[in-house]
Amino acid sequence: MEASRFPGYSRDAGNSKGETARRGMTEDSVNERKLQHVKIVQSDPEVDRGGDHFATIRLRHRALPEINLEDVDPSVVFLGKKLSFPLLISSMTGGDHETLRRINKNLALAAEATGVAMGVGSQRVMFAEPAARKSFDLRDFAPGTVLLANLGAVQLNYGFTREHCRAAISVVGADALCLHLNPLQEAVQPEGNTRFDGLARQIGHVAHELDKPVILKEVGAGLSAEDVARVLDYGVRHFDVAGRGGTSFSRVEHHRHGSASARIGLVFQDWGIPTPEALRQLAPYGNRITLIASGGVRTGIDMVKAIVLGATVCGMAAPFLEAATQSHEQVIEEIELVRKEFITAMFLLGVPTFAALHRNSSLLL
Repeated sequence: MEASRFPGYSRDAGNSKGETARRGMTEDSVNERKLQHVKIVQSDPEVDRGGDHFATIRLRHRALPEINLEDVDPSVVFLGKKLSFPLLISSMTGGDHETLRRINKNLALAAEATGVAMGVGSQRVMFAEPAARKSFDLRDFAPGTVLLANLGAVQLNYGFTREHCRAAISVVGADALCLHLNPLQEAVQPEGNTRFDGLARQIGHVAHELDKPVILKEVGAGLSAEDVARVLDYGVRHFDVAGRGGTSFSRVEHHRHGSASARIGLVFQDWGIPTPEALRQLAPYGNRITLIASGGVRTGIDMVKAIVLGATVCGMAAPFLEAATQSHEQVIEEIELVRKEFITAMFLLGVPTFAALHRNSSLLL
């Protein structure tokens, strides 16, 4: 799929938008950047910032749960499809490299086998390097479960159009499109795209014109109530808060550039709203919106806490990355461990179903 097929987007345009696009898409290859991101996350344990934000939330243990463990049903309906439990394998990667193709294939096979959702990494690369498209063509590996396409929202201010969004959905065979917001990451990149002015309106136009839902997603610094309010009137109803506490892409960018000027990546490595706080801020919206909780979610107990705070689905990425480089069977093993943790926590709370867990503040101490 050649970039020239999409009006308004050109790597060679002479205007400032074209210059920025060219700088980001050729001089510093997006494909190479994706490989660097994977290697950095695997090699630096401190990229995962932790912070124990979920540890401050205490659940009410029931010594008499009055239910049977085998009767706990953790399933949930998300985007019109039933998931075995509310897990989303969050967006990681994709591109023209065997490692990236292998990771996405293994994740997709595992998502289908376990009945959980999966999102792909940013698909911007497939418009610069068409061979990258194959790494996102996953529906044959996951014919039944929820798949999410993904583009950087800011690219709508750099020439990307509704047609790019439709193409991203089509390649994945996606049930929805994530438009991710990463102002921090873009700000600390020398090649970053930082024109965020008027972006809410652009997102709204896309949401109005697509026949699939748009999910507005942060990438590690959290969504605020003000962010959600800006796009509600445009019909956006799905939000991935992706708060502070998981992978810090500010720290990742520090490693990528490795110069004294890249200190900014470390200064801002813990910037943002922790995931539990982001969920609390959005609680007043109630059933008007659907929330995904990602960012520092590492166990089934964290998932239970997030759902009590209002999430419908919980996203994890880093915990599955190493397994995905090996085989889909290893990813399945990791998912099944999380599922067991999730079901056990429901049992110990005396909660037999997702509906009885969701937004149930009586379960908190």
